[in-house]
Amino acid sequence: MTTSSSATDASTAEAFRVVANPNPATEAERAEKLSSLKFGVNFTDHMARMTWSMDEGWTDRRIEPYAPLQLDPASSVLHYASEIFEGLKAYKWADGTIRTFRPQANAERFQRSAWRMALPELPTEDFMASIRALVELEKDWVPTIPESSLYLRPFLIGTDVFLGLRQPMTVDYLLIASPSGPYFSGGVKPVSIWVEQEYHRAGPGGTGAAKCGGNYASSLRPQIEAGKRGYDQVLYLDAKTDTVLEELGGMNVFVVMKDGTVVTPVLTGNLLEGVTRASIIQLLEDDHLKVVERDITIKELRDGVASGDVAEVFACGTAAVVTPIGKMGSTDFEQQVGDGQPGPVTLKVRQTLTDIQYGRAEDTYGWMETIC
Repeated sequence: MTTSSSATDASTAEAFRVVANPNPATEAERAEKLSSLKFGVNFTDHMARMTWSMDEGWTDRRIEPYAPLQLDPASSVLHYASEIFEGLKAYKWADGTIRTFRPQANAERFQRSAWRMALPELPTEDFMASIRALVELEKDWVPTIPESSLYLRPFLIGTDVFLGLRQPMTVDYLLIASPSGPYFSGGVKPVSIWVEQEYHRAGPGGTGAAKCGGNYASSLRPQIEAGKRGYDQVLYLDAKTDTVLEELGGMNVFVVMKDGTVVTPVLTGNLLEGVTRASIIQLLEDDHLKVVERDITIKELRDGVASGDVAEVFACGTAAVVTPIGKMGSTDFEQQVGDGQPGPVTLKVRQTLTDIQYGRAEDTYGWMETIC
């Protein structure tokens, strides 16, 4: 079995041995799940898996039945949060092919996250091969209704049995797949955001740029409190000055000025370097809009919304794609952005991006990777 990280995608994909699920969903059961999609609720019959150890490196590439994991109670992931994850989507095009959006960028971010969390870096070839092997097997699970996709969740977990703080000696890589509808149900509609002034998502030198579960777990309490106030999402400020915009709990943020300039927080190491964020910057610049990456203070944003100098605000991420922001609030203010409705820049960049992803427009960037 090939184990070299220099193997091609195709040859490495062939190295994934398949252990078939003895009780897969019937055609009728699968059809029922695909007919009424929610986000991240249902899962396919199989998952991809690899094992890493300090002595042997990456071994035992396989596809196996989707099932609960068996973990020793002393596994490092349970005590020290030794884990990272990624998120990307597979789309079924009208020509019958299945494609993913910029998966190599996810593979590279997965490696950066692994390095920061002292986990082994999975070679890009293995990352891609696991996607190819699983999606090829589960292609009947890729939905075709509008705004749907097969959401792919790769993750690493520390599995060594040791109650002590150290680099994990054994790690499992898994890839699961979930046929999903839109992250926010009800179509493209503005969300409201609570500007958090007590809690922070990340700090200088922390794990803000890594896609690890602790970043998201720490955002749940602020999210719950914002929900009690009637807000959909939370926007975090920097931990050092409590004045500079960073990102939402799971999305990057963009501010569209009245003059057409688009401003987004600069990457400081506190923010997740979003694949969707980078793609949107490219699309906006190619649409002849000026994009500036810099610090944006909450005062500047509030003043701009009040004066009309800020025309639109939107958030973006793999799951939600592009989401307009219609209202902002905090302990000392509440403001409607523009007329509270999605703006033209937001709608256009969302349409352009999704047209590429779903094959409705030519992919001049080479972003879409054909899986099968």
